[in-house]
Amino acid sequence: MGGLNLEVFKFGMYLMFPIGIMFYFGTNLDQRFSVPDFWPKPENANKVPYDRDEIHEELERLRARRLYLREKRLASEAQQQQQQQNNDQE
Repeated sequence: MGGLNLEVFKFGMYLMFPIGIMFYFGTNLDQRFSVPDFWPKPENANKVPYDRDEIHEELERLRARRLYLREKRLASEAQQQQQQQNNDQE
């Protein structure tokens, strides 16, 4: 049974608490909650080729990479088979 002053205080708290929280977390968001270097720089990001020549260059690069990895994998498999045959002969 606090009276009018208690009711005014409670009403003020009910209004000011959410407003204060929104003000505290709503200002300076870029400085408080940002992670430095989160997004990649444009020079480090993938660039989608639009020009016909760029598309052909990218396809050649991907083809060369795929063939290199295939040769590397085949050489590794051949080496493993040779080691396995040597182990079986011993």
